[in-house]
Amino acid sequence: MSNGKLISIHIGAQAGETMQSLNEVQAVAGRGLDGDRYFLEVGTYSKKVCPDRQVTLMECEVIETLKRDYDIDLSNQQSRRNLMTRGVALTHLVGRTFQVGTVKFRGVRINEPCQYFENMLGKPGIETALLHRSGLNAEVLTDGVIRVGDDICDVREE
Repeated sequence: MSNGKLISIHIGAQAGETMQSLNEVQAVAGRGLDGDRYFLEVGTYSKKVCPDRQVTLMECEVIETLKRDYDIDLSNQQSRRNLMTRGVALTHLVGRTFQVGTVKFRGVRINEPCQYFENMLGKPGIETALLHRSGLNAEVLTDGVIRVGDDICDVREE
């Protein structure tokens, strides 16, 4: 995997609220991103306890495709994903360990859009447009601070 970059960070303290953009955030192993709704266990899907709710990532290239191919404007913040990336195929990280800066993550599953997301944004057709490319759900494996501009790279298991 070639190195990608972290281009933005977003958290939301409550389900459905506008996501806040940050330059850096503390990642906590087994919990997620400090201050985010899933870290605080108040997210829409928090009742379903599993590691894939800890962090969500999305490729900014997908946002660009939405505009070009579907005429749907979506900002990084509106994506409701925690980490926006450039230059890395997130689908290839399912089942793999990867690193953002110094923090290790494990890709758990592809994130799929839902009708709730489409209704919240008021953007008809976005659920279909994002099918199979709505990002990656990941588990936080190590503590540390992640920052906008950090490299994203595959971790070679020994």
